[in-house]
Amino acid sequence: LLRRAGIRQGMRVLDVGCGSGCVSLLAARLVGPTGAVVGVDRSPQALALARSRGVEENLRQVEFVEADLADFECNDTFDALIGRFVLMFLPNPSAILRKLSRYVHKGGVVAFQEMDIAAARIVPDMPLWQECGERIRETFQRASVDIQMGAKLHATFLHAGLPQPQMQLQAKVGGVPNFPAHEYIADIVSSLLPMMERFGVASAATLEIGTLAVRLREEMISRDGVMILPSLIDAWVRTPG
Repeated sequence: LLRRAGIRQGMRVLDVGCGSGCVSLLAARLVGPTGAVVGVDRSPQALALARSRGVEENLRQVEFVEADLADFECNDTFDALIGRFVLMFLPNPSAILRKLSRYVHKGGVVAFQEMDIAAARIVPDMPLWQECGERIRETFQRASVDIQMGAKLHATFLHAGLPQPQMQLQAKVGGVPNFPAHEYIADIVSSLLPMMERFGVASAATLEIGTLAVRLREEMISRDGVMILPSLIDAWVRTPG
């Protein structure tokens, strides 16, 4: 996505909702030592990890700033605004995108990747897989996460005052043993477990979390099943200029 959108050597890039820095560091490698990347996130723990990773990779052209996107202000302008899996967590993504786009100079790049979790499915129907999917979706929805943000990127860009974006979709698909989707789903359930318990969606006991990955694998093998993971949808545009 970053290459397709036009991220290249020497550019200044603002990465919002950067988390532990995966996308920021990727962008830093693309812009090189003559460019610069600023990653913004509200989690000090995630930023600590991001900074340590930047030092390990000797990427001096990247820095990280702690701020909530609703409150973020800066005096700089950038050649590109990027983000991955961030708009889905915002109560008003188009308003935040409109605000952040002001920091991109005319003709600059705006590029985001978001998920469409609702597009994930298992074929044929399998009870355990479906139960996990339902609990994951319910947990995100109770946490006010937009599980179809990827599919809404087109409208979000337009409502933010940006031109109609170019878009693309990608999704992984396969079955075990070559495609470890069972581990992917079990990891997501495990990471969401504290939130599931807080919202009353599920508990470690009801999910039997310790054996979940094994049971998912066995169910898929027994049904010759295929898992289609959530769609990753990209949208990118050049700002009017």
